Amino acid sequence: MTSTKRKKLKAKGWKFGDVQDFLELSDEEMAFIEMKLALGRSLKERRQRKGLSQAALARLISSSQSRVAKMETGDASVSIDLLIKSLLALGASRKELAKSIEQSKRPAAA
Repeated sequence: MTSTKRKKLKAKGWKFGDVQDFLELSDEEMAFIEMKLALGRSLKERRQRKGLSQAALARLISSSQSRVAKMETGDASVSIDLLIKSLLALGASRKELAKSIEQSKRPAAA
């Protein structure tokens, strides 16, 4: 959006923000969500690189395909420990897990 358009909308009472503002999340809550999403993306990428279907991964971790789908999309019902255990089952190292979490950091707001 152009700065001119933004100024016009602000003048008309519109407010601008991000997801964190809209949902009134604390920095800690936002960081937690971003970590879960990063781990989910990492799980999906690693699964696909290994040529596994969601169902095959589910069998490997004694779960269901629908649970794997939820893990890959960061569903709120999925725990971080399940994501980490699943990544470890796919051969991820501690260093790779740390890298996934580190990549979850958002760039500073402008």
